[in-house]
Formats: sequence, structure tokens, C-alpha cells
Amino acid sequence: MLGVLLLAACAAHAEVRVTDDYGRPVVLASSARRVVSLAPHLTELMYAAGAGEHMVGAVQYSDYPPLARGLPRIGSEAAIDLEALVALRPDLVVAWPNAGSARVVERIAALGIPVFRSEPRELEDIARTLETLGRLAGTEAVAKAAAHAFRARAADIARRYASRPTVRVFYQVWDRPLITVNGEHVISKVMRLCGGENVMVDLPALAPEIDRERVLRADPEAIVASGAAGERPPWLDGWRAFPGLAAVRGGHLYAVRPELLQRHTPRLLDGAEELCRILETVRAGRRAR
Repeated sequence: MLGVLLLAACAAHAEVRVTDDYGRPVVLASSARRVVSLAPHLTELMYAAGAGEHMVGAVQYSDYPPLARGLPRIGSEAAIDLEALVALRPDLVVAWPNAGSARVVERIAALGIPVFRSEPRELEDIARTLETLGRLAGTEAVAKAAAHAFRARAADIARRYASRPTVRVFYQVWDRPLITVNGEHVISKVMRLCGGENVMVDLPALAPEIDRERVLRADPEAIVASGAAGERPPWLDGWRAFPGLAAVRGGHLYAVRPELLQRHTPRLLDGAEELCRILETVRAGRRAR
């Protein structure tokens, strides 16, 4: 028994080395015990990896699981309060560098605080990130189990839907400006999991602004919108002004809660299940004609 305890103690104090999604090494003297998250999806992943008890701060909208709502806030993704973050004395910061946070992330790293940068582009990246966060926090057993469950569920969804007849989909992130996602975005990978095809797959930017004419030319069979606060966005029905659009003719205008498709977490597969059911409805409409 004493030997087991000694091994556990040594493991807790052993140096931890991983490589982040930008190819940068992340080195900790020992497993992280004070973690600050700069993105809601990373907050959720930390809890899913069994490391929720090591979270000491997070950005606005880190609202899942419910325990995360009680974490001290250090601003939003676009306006991180560096002073508040430093005051929390983190031994690890997990970040998703974007236009609003990239500069602050570099400043954090310059202060000598280890930073793990996340940039998931594939479904597998979610499972892999769970495992990596588990290594950083010393919760590998829980993290590996969560990653295994995610992979198994994704494979099951693919078996049921990926080879179904293709449905052409337009995914609308927002209305003014009109924002969508390209083929590199994880949402496009979810579409493929369901046998769907993103009509904006070839756009160069990950989440580009486009005009309505481009959507009309693409003529999707279904339009899926993210909305806000879990409600059907009022602008989704604005597409009814274009009755020649295939999605409008078929009545295939749908909304999925944004946290289920726009956060790169295990709940993405809840969004996938919902999207797959939507595409099955579109297929059924074809057969009925």
C-alpha cells in the first residue's frame, strides 16, 4: 500500500510535457492544479476530462457543466482581463487563440505562464484534446474514458448515417453580417457524419462573411441556423422571401442550439444526432414528392 501511495505521489510531481495544436511544447513541473480557461469549449473539455476541480477561472459564457457557472470570470474571449487572470495564479492556461484573444494569449505566455493552445478541426481532435488535457491535469484515466466514449459514439453515428443519400446544407452562424463555415470547420465534418454536404465547402476562410446571392446560387436543400440562447432565430424565416430556394420550397429551415454545434466538446455529438434527424426529414420529403 505504501508503495502505491509513493508511486501516486511521484506521478503527481513528475514533469508533464505535451505539444499543443500549434506545435508548441507545453511543459509543466507537475500536473496542473490551477487552470484558467479562455474559451467556453475548453472549460467544458476540462470538466469532461475529469479536471473540473482544478479550474480556478474562466471567460464569460463558460456555462457547462453547471458547476462552471460559479468560476471566477476573467472577462470575455474578446476582452480578457489580464490582471484578473494573473491574480488567480494559474499554473496552466488553456486557450483558443482567435482575432480577439491571440495577442493576450501571447502576453500570457511571455509572463512565463504555460499555455496550451487549442485549434480543433476534426472530430478526432476533440477526443485527442480530452486525452491531452487529462495528461496536463493528472486525470488521464477519466480523460481516456471520455475520449473512448466520444470515439465510439461518433463511429456509431457514422455507421447509421454517413452513407445515407447526400443532403446539401447551408449552415448559418449569424444573419447581419451573414456568416457561415467552410469545409475545414468541424461543423462541416459533422454534416459529413450525417451524410450531409456543406454547400460552402470551398470558401477559403474558416467562418467567412458572404452575401445572400451566394446562398441563392448554391440552392441548398436545408438551411440550419445556430440562433442564440437556444431559441429559433427570427431571421431564419427571412429566407421565405426567396420561394425559389429548394430549402424554402421543402419547408426545411431548422435551428440547432449553438452550444451543440459550435462548441468543440463531447456535446457536439448531441448536435450531430439532431442534425442527422433533420437530414433524415429532408430525405423523407424527397420520397414523399
